[in-house]
Amino acid sequence: MRTGLFIALIAAAWLGGQVQDSFAQKRPSASPGESTKVSPRKEGIPKKETGRPADPFTVGFVTGSPQCTEFAIAQDIATTLAGGQETGPHGQVALRVLPIVGDGGARNVLDVLTLAGTDVAISPVVLVDRLRETRTFGDISDRLTYIAPLHIEEFHLLARAEIGSLTELSGKRVNLGDDGSAGAILGREVLNRLGVEIMESNLGPEAALDGLRKGDLSAALLVSGKPLSFLTQVSQLDGIHLLPIPYFKELLQQDYLPSTFRHKDYPNLIAAEASVDTIAIKSALFAYNWPSGNERFRLLEFFVQTLFTRFPEFLGDAHHPKWREVNLAAQLPGWRRFRPAERWLQQQSGGEAALRKAFGRFIEGKPTADLPDREELFRDFLRWRERNPAK
Repeated sequence: MRTGLFIALIAAAWLGGQVQDSFAQKRPSASPGESTKVSPRKEGIPKKETGRPADPFTVGFVTGSPQCTEFAIAQDIATTLAGGQETGPHGQVALRVLPIVGDGGARNVLDVLTLAGTDVAISPVVLVDRLRETRTFGDISDRLTYIAPLHIEEFHLLARAEIGSLTELSGKRVNLGDDGSAGAILGREVLNRLGVEIMESNLGPEAALDGLRKGDLSAALLVSGKPLSFLTQVSQLDGIHLLPIPYFKELLQQDYLPSTFRHKDYPNLIAAEASVDTIAIKSALFAYNWPSGNERFRLLEFFVQTLFTRFPEFLGDAHHPKWREVNLAAQLPGWRRFRPAERWLQQQSGGEAALRKAFGRFIEGKPTADLPDREELFRDFLRWRERNPAK
């Protein structure tokens, strides 16, 4: 037992060292003229663990910190898929999903590439593209695949009341999140592109919020899908507000999207008729490219079939609103989709004509003025199909 504990500690230290070595950058943040790319690794390519057995019925799902929306998405999947399954004589189910706390950044990808019990991860697309371009973990093109694009993740830049614009952060202490996280890597890149030189801190969300309140930090960045439940504990009465991040098309268009926060997203931070501009990035559900004969491949195939088939359940009000941004059939340019996911989508597209007829029957006779918006109507239609599978 002591030997096993010693080996586990050595493994954890090695993995941490790989991420730190790969993403170490000097502080304060680099000047705008310096490279913002992820530094290439000099060590060997990390290998997937095979020495210890992994639970053949449990999908390891790496996500971000417990405060982030991506963790909530993973929990939605875990709890929903756990229900509705036939249980064995001792309560066991055929499929379980285990959310694993990650950093939402490079560590998520490294865990999927190396740990035996991890199969999928939510990660920002631009960050995974960076890792592939710089070969930080070697050539990951054949070792990583995607299941489906997900929602966008917004840049939440919290600032003290005396900070009125992004340029006023020059020379100030700003928290970008744990080193190696999406906030640290991409926040550093964005600030460099926009010519804002800061003194960088790398604290977790709770510590960063405490630092803002005490005045130790001038601003703190959180990269996660809105609305972020963690921010319900923050209000303008704390002397904190959401700082706009301008979308400069010529500097950000290739990798980033414009987005906006509104009162309904954060009623304690944004006035009723006000809005705050920001930027966002796409996220996706990535998976380890298991060989087709491997038992983990078969488990992942079952996971995809179950998730895709039950996808309409995630569109209801009981789940995070970010689910309503997800289009399972959307493609991720430059990446190969997990083969069973591609097959499932192709089979569904074959019945598109029948689906359109069913949708027509659903709205037949409804006065146009009484119809809800398209998104709400589509959710109603999907629920109707669940209740009437033969129609």
